[in-house]
Amino acid sequence: MSDQAEANAAPSRKGAIKVVATVLGIGAAVTLLLTASISSGSQYYKFVDEVVSNTDGFRGKKLKVHGIVADGSIEQVKGTLQYRFKIQSKPDRPPAAIMATYEGLVPDTFKSGAEVVVQGSLTADNQVAIIPDGIMAKCPSKYNADDMDKQDKKERQQQAGNGAPQIKL
Repeated sequence: MSDQAEANAAPSRKGAIKVVATVLGIGAAVTLLLTASISSGSQYYKFVDEVVSNTDGFRGKKLKVHGIVADGSIEQVKGTLQYRFKIQSKPDRPPAAIMATYEGLVPDTFKSGAEVVVQGSLTADNQVAIIPDGIMAKCPSKYNADDMDKQDKKERQQQAGNGAPQIKL
């Protein structure tokens, strides 16, 4: 009976080794795929002051830089879609500024004083080279909730005064 017990124990040990090897192989494959996909698509989201304080660390890496277009800094090469402008820190952040270059159409809301997030990489001369369609800009007054409430109230007052009958419930 001891020969039979050894015969039964051997396949279960071999089966356990196969299961463990399979699990380790699948785990390694999943880890490899995740690492490859994350590293190729990863980019840093940083504020202007964070980029300026560590230019060597961010040079050549994919970045999204958040800041405000400095007043009067937008320059356009005449007759082209080539732009150069300065992005500065938001008022609630430590003061810093960085130059940016871009070629392409800019959003309608892109102007001096606009809050922007630009996508690109830091060049050897510490400028942000923005990729095509890499500017997202918003106009603070356009998205201000208080201004929207005032506009809604004004429209309701105009509608009430236009002579249309009002129904009271």
